[in-house]
Amino acid sequence: MKDDNVYLRHISECIRRIEENVSEGRESFMGSHTLQDAVLRNLQTMAESTQRISDDLKTAHPEVEWSRIAAFRNVLVHDYLGVDIERVWEITQRDVPELKQAILAILAKGCNHPN
Repeated sequence: MKDDNVYLRHISECIRRIEENVSEGRESFMGSHTLQDAVLRNLQTMAESTQRISDDLKTAHPEVEWSRIAAFRNVLVHDYLGVDIERVWEITQRDVPELKQAILAILAKGCNHPN
């Protein structure tokens, strides 16, 4: 089993890529299937990594909505035809920055020593 730090750093890298892909704004994002696909892929990969984090770490950090992230991952993977790109944009603007702050805080604290 891999260390939670590996997954947390991977999540952080996915977030960095998402930020890069939406950095030119909503119009560029909405006008580019390539950017949309890149963001969707990184959201999926990021969400998958959250599922591999230990239960101990998840319990120690209830401020992160781990189950909501898992549910979103299931939509991305299993209900891909139902993905609303407007909703994805909203997630990149509201939820991803919040998750980034939480992940950076966990990494700064040292995730193997909760609380």
